[in-house]
Amino acid sequence: MKYKVAFICVHNSCRSQMAEGWAKKLGSDIFEVYSAGTENYKEVKPLAVEVMEEAGVSMKGHRPKLLSEIPSKVDVLITMGCNVVCPYIPNKYKVDWGLDDPSGGTIEDFRKTRNLIKLKVEDLIRLVKNKEIDL
Repeated sequence: MKYKVAFICVHNSCRSQMAEGWAKKLGSDIFEVYSAGTENYKEVKPLAVEVMEEAGVSMKGHRPKLLSEIPSKVDVLITMGCNVVCPYIPNKYKVDWGLDDPSGGTIEDFRKTRNLIKLKVEDLIRLVKNKEIDL
């Protein structure tokens, strides 16, 4: 059985896209992975794509999506720390990762965010595999 996990942010153009990429690469055996935003945005940030690709994570086909484009109910809901109230999405486990947005920063800022998200995704995978969260 795979658990549905959704990464939610305002624009779904950077942090939530990175999280989706890592979760698909590292947790495809246990997760069905989604990401979405609460507002329309034109593209995934080019620096987000660049730093993920340099880490070996394909971002091919990634595009900003709205909440209406993902399942209306998920097992795990992760918000990125966007300081907005997301609409309620039924879930069994929710956490806010409180990540700073690297948008407008340097490529190094994007790399730091990428690396932090990887660690958080790895920890989430461990929690789920070890049944440390009730799903």
